Formats: sequence, structure tokens, C-alpha cells
Amino acid sequence: MTDPQFSADIDAISSIDAVPVILSMVKHLTGMRFAAVARVTERNWVACAVDDSIDFGLKPGGELVLESTICHEIRQHQQPVIFGHASTHPIFSTHHTPITYGLESYISIPIVKANGDFFGTLCAIDSVPANLDEPAIAKTLTLFAQLIAMSLDTQSHLAATKVELADANELGRLREQFIAVLGHDLRTPLSAIRMSADLLETKTEEKRSLNLISAIRNSSLRMGVLIENILDFARGRLGGGIPIQRKLVDDLQQTLQLTLEEVQASHPRATFTHTLNVPSGVYCDALRISQLLSNLLGNAATHGSIHAPIVLNAYAENDEIVISLTNQGTPISAQLMPLLFEPFSRSEAGHRKEGLGLGLYIAAQIATAHNGTLSVTSDAESGTHFVARFPAQFKWV
Repeated sequence: MTDPQFSADIDAISSIDAVPVILSMVKHLTGMRFAAVARVTERNWVACAVDDSIDFGLKPGGELVLESTICHEIRQHQQPVIFGHASTHPIFSTHHTPITYGLESYISIPIVKANGDFFGTLCAIDSVPANLDEPAIAKTLTLFAQLIAMSLDTQSHLAATKVELADANELGRLREQFIAVLGHDLRTPLSAIRMSADLLETKTEEKRSLNLISAIRNSSLRMGVLIENILDFARGRLGGGIPIQRKLVDDLQQTLQLTLEEVQASHPRATFTHTLNVPSGVYCDALRISQLLSNLLGNAATHGSIHAPIVLNAYAENDEIVISLTNQGTPISAQLMPLLFEPFSRSEAGHRKEGLGLGLYIAAQIATAHNGTLSVTSDAESGTHFVARFPAQFKWV
């Protein structure tokens, strides 16, 4: 009965269609009447495939005492062993293996996988002498052994790929569930807060109460932005990037204008100047471009100086849409600059004011998803200058 620990090895060899042909070719090339592929470990010699014309008595799964074989020695030095006439050989005439099994001719080639692991041997034996002096015999059998090793490696890679694919599919399912639950659990109470604020506004005219209601509404708006950033971060890091849906958009300029007005309303202390000259027929995801701009504007309003206006320009240049934003204030430090488009970068660098540090990361991901770029320069004289660029028209990439 085959030892269960070697069943996988036997199955692996039996699944290689070329093995029976290889064993037949080994017998033909050497003139020997028994050929086999053996699995050889520290303790076991197990036949995985056999072509036997001398009734040696081994079948796939059959074992020999490891120490009684020459393969035991080959496993240690990983070099071929070849002799055609044991009785006259200076070493093997007294070796225990030919004496034990009545062998006169023997050839065994190590099977070594790509990572250096020793699998076993490709071997042939016979009770009569054989002419094995021709160098082409050893070279051909070495190629056969390499072919078997490559096939085993391919099987291992295929099995690993199947496992990875199954894991990836399961991970994708769990990811979508996580994002859906996260979105529902975060958005639901926020919606309740907004609805309560709207209801309270209709029930009172007291100035102090209206100011509090306005503060609740503004806080809920900022919280809504944070939630969307968290969800986009989850999609980007757990999935294949932030999803976009590009199409031809004729009113991108109007979308950018509305985005600017929304940010102005939520940052009343900041001042903005803008020049928008965006053509129609831009191939993009308008909602995502709006989000990119909103994140850049929010970043400028939060970290820039309130004593100088934030300057926004959007225009077409060389078949690209360019969104440029400049704010004054303390320049971005050299320490932070390499981390700027990484998630949570401001908190990691010790410069966090508010938010999670996801806005610029998401803006950069949106630009990348549009086959574009987001870059930044910052110094005390010119201020901090962000530039987003992406193709204005559809391009094969």
C-alpha cells in the first residue's frame, strides 16, 4: 500500500503525459530493460513511474530500502551515476547495491527542481551489461530529467495560482461586503443627523438655534466627505484602484464651478479667485473630477493662509485638461513632500490639522485612473501649487 505522504508525488508524475514516453526512450537509448522515476527523500525511495521488462517487481508506489540504493548517495551529491558493467568496475564491483540486486548496468540522473529542491532520480537498471560510454546517452537523460523537473515546477505554480485565484475571488467578495456594510453603517446615522437638522430648522426662528443648526449641517457635510474618502480608500487599497466611469461630458466647467461654490460655502473664511475655461466634449468621470477638485480646494482652505486668495485655473492645453490650484502659507516641508500623496501622510508627518489625510491620496488616485498625473511644488515665495492633468479625449492605453 502506498504511503499517503507520497501519493501526491506519484500523482504529480503520473499526470505528466511525457513520462511514459521518456521511460520508453530511456530503455531504447540505453538498451536496458527497466526504467523508473523515483521519489527520493531522507528516509524513503518510492517508485513513481515504472517501465519494467525484466519483472523486477516494482510498481508505482513500491518502495526499496533507501540505504540499499545508489540514489541515497545521489541525493547527497546530486551528480549522475553511470556504469555499464559492474563486475569489472573498480568501484561498483564491490558496491552493495549491484550485489544486492544483481545489477550489471546502471544509470541514474538527479531530478532537481528550479528552487534547488531534490525530487528524486530518473534511473535505468539491468542484470546484463550495457554500453553506456556514448556521451549523448547521459546528455539526453539529463535533458529528460530536466523536463520532468520543469513539469513538476509548472504543476506547483499552477496549483499555487489556482489557490491564489480562489483566495482573490473570496477576498473580492469579502471586500465588496465590507465596503457595502461600511458605507451603510456610516451613512445611515449621518443621514439621520442631516434630516434632524433640516427638521429643526423649520421649527425655530431663534438666531442662536439657527446658528447651531447651521454648525450641525456643516459638520455633517464635512463628515460626509470623510466617509466618502474612507470608502474610496477602502476601494483603492482593497481592490484594484478607485473605480471611474468615463464618458463624454459637455458641462465639466459647470461641474467645476458648482464644486468651487460648495467648497466656498463650507469654508467661509477662505477667499477664492478662479478662471475656468474648459471645453465641452471632455472624456472623463465628471463626478470623480469634481471630487478631485473638492479635495484639492479643501486641502488649500485647510492648510493655506486665510490672508491670501486661493487661485484656481482650469483649461485645455495640448489635448489635456489642466486643473491648477495655488495657495499661500507655510510651504510643505521636505519631510512631508515624498509622502504627500500617500494615505494618512499628514498625521504621519506630524502636520495633521483635521481630516484623515486621505484627500490628496484620493485626488492622486483619481488622476491616475484618468491616465493623468497630479503634481505639487511648494516654496515660500510662490506658494503651494498643485497641477492635475489628464487626457481630454479618449485614448487607447
